[in-house]
Amino acid sequence: MALHAEVEKQQAPQSTPMDRLVDLLRPELAEVERLLAERAASPVATIPDLSAYLIAAGGKRLRPVLTLASARAVGGKGSDAVNKLATAVEFIHTATLLHDDVVDDSDLRRGKAAAKNVWGASASILVGDFLFARSFTLMTETRDLRILDILSRASCVIAEGEVRQLAALGKADLPISEYMAIVEAKTAALFEAAARAGAYTATNDDATADAMGEYGRRLGRAFQIVDDLLDYGGLTSVIGKSVGDDFREGKLTLPVIYAREAGNAEDRKFWDRAMGARDQHEGDLAHAIHLIRASGAAERTLDTARAESAAARAALARTGHGDFHDELAELADQTVTRAF
Repeated sequence: MALHAEVEKQQAPQSTPMDRLVDLLRPELAEVERLLAERAASPVATIPDLSAYLIAAGGKRLRPVLTLASARAVGGKGSDAVNKLATAVEFIHTATLLHDDVVDDSDLRRGKAAAKNVWGASASILVGDFLFARSFTLMTETRDLRILDILSRASCVIAEGEVRQLAALGKADLPISEYMAIVEAKTAALFEAAARAGAYTATNDDATADAMGEYGRRLGRAFQIVDDLLDYGGLTSVIGKSVGDDFREGKLTLPVIYAREAGNAEDRKFWDRAMGARDQHEGDLAHAIHLIRASGAAERTLDTARAESAAARAALARTGHGDFHDELAELADQTVTRAF
């Protein structure tokens, strides 16, 4: 019996930091889900239908969790303001997904057909605009100009990041500094805004809010770098998700930049053809994955993500200690280890 119990214990899936944060924040997240449905409502039928299609698909709700957990970590007890803020953050994220799928011509989102393939590109863009507007309504309802300033600035930066990434397509020799600027704008800016604004719902201490914002920024950078590595299979060929979208779209991400940098003349010729000229043939994706792993680019990319995760933990440590700090620190680690 004891042995049987031990085997069952070993086989049982272990909870992740995200799982535990969701458990700790269950009442607040239930309210966020309610607000998402309520504020996506409109008498124009396409708006709630399209919004619900993507929102109901779920996703990790990582950004609302970060908003709520940041508030709780610095002494917050849950409030109407932070719930509305977390909802606004998710609306911003959802709006960017709708726009991204049109720009990238993506066919899938969260395991379903992209909204643009169901309702069309024009409807997706316009409903994305509607959700952006809804997010600003929610922000103003917090009655805190600091929060409005933080999230409105982040929204501008995100839009700039999308244009910056579009301009970088086909540049086979994209500098690392430009890649990181795109990551900063497209992903890290909203992570930072979510954490900083969340903290401000519970504290007026600028140093604490700044440190929490830095945690979010570094977490966002690590998250995107690892996502870019996962698009080439991470460190293993079995990751439970499709690979190669960035390759097919000609997006120069860190694994490719490192692989091209480490490669010989023949390797660079391959990258310039496949990514620069977008002249891709059967078997090119498999060869790209081989080059990324054989050159050490995958490990180097992971090392870069580890450095960002460590910086996130260091910033978090400046804001105190407690259950939420522990789980947020573990979340920074798990963001990197998911690449294995």
